Amino acid sequence: MANEFTPSVGGTPSSSAGSPPSGEPRLRLVNINKSFGPVRALTDVSLELYPGEVIGLVGDNGAGKSTLVKSISGVNPADSGEIYLEGEHIKVTSPQVANKLGIETVYQDLALCDNLDIVGNLFLGREEQLFPFPQLAPLSEITMEKQTLEVLHTLDVKVPSVRVPVATLSGGQRQSVAVARTILRKAKVVLLDEPTAALGVAQTRQVLNLIKRLREQGYSVIVISHNLADVFEVVDRVIVLRLGKKVGTFNIKDTTPEKIVAAITGAEFGKLTKETNGNGNGTSGGSEL
Repeated sequence: MANEFTPSVGGTPSSSAGSPPSGEPRLRLVNINKSFGPVRALTDVSLELYPGEVIGLVGDNGAGKSTLVKSISGVNPADSGEIYLEGEHIKVTSPQVANKLGIETVYQDLALCDNLDIVGNLFLGREEQLFPFPQLAPLSEITMEKQTLEVLHTLDVKVPSVRVPVATLSGGQRQSVAVARTILRKAKVVLLDEPTAALGVAQTRQVLNLIKRLREQGYSVIVISHNLADVFEVVDRVIVLRLGKKVGTFNIKDTTPEKIVAAITGAEFGKLTKETNGNGNGTSGGSEL
């Protein structure tokens, strides 16, 4: 029987959102490149993610956000570049390697089994057994249920029962179960791909509060999102990708949605251009976003 769940990643709980990062980054990417045939999906992308920090990864469709996350998680390993986890150089060649290193990803489809209950989903593929004989040993249902309750309590997730089928849960609760599964696996870095997509107002609020709690407990989080209102509420820094390149990093306390949109679209923010008409009079030819 494995050790009981301990909701600690060894990091220092974060202070308020938007605080400048300090110390050694938990995750560092250096010049990550990825191509699919003749298409260059990522070009020399570098970033640093610190303990207790939430980074928002934004950009237009096709900017390379999901490709970068899949390179970190081992689904589509990078063609070149370096990845460091807590100062150590690592090679992430598959999702299994990423999971062993403490890098967990929650994709938009959540990868949950609707016919299983919450306990069954959290321990799928790594069930606890009463004694070490895989073919004969019954499952340790009490241990798994106890650990499920502990991790849900740690994340302040409200569910009617840990034994209800996942199919009966709301979108926000399902997202919370998917995140809880990563924490149960002793994650250090959590990657969330569009965690609030297709959720209602109340469910979105539940997921945003969950991300805040991950930060408070010292986890390092990368959030992909198209919703800038959600991004500005929960992240510390915003990294903008455009056409596979990193075009800007913004401290959330020192920027505005307009500046982020300008970086995403490639527009020059806040600059008024002067056009001279035939009479020589200057007219305003531009406006702020």
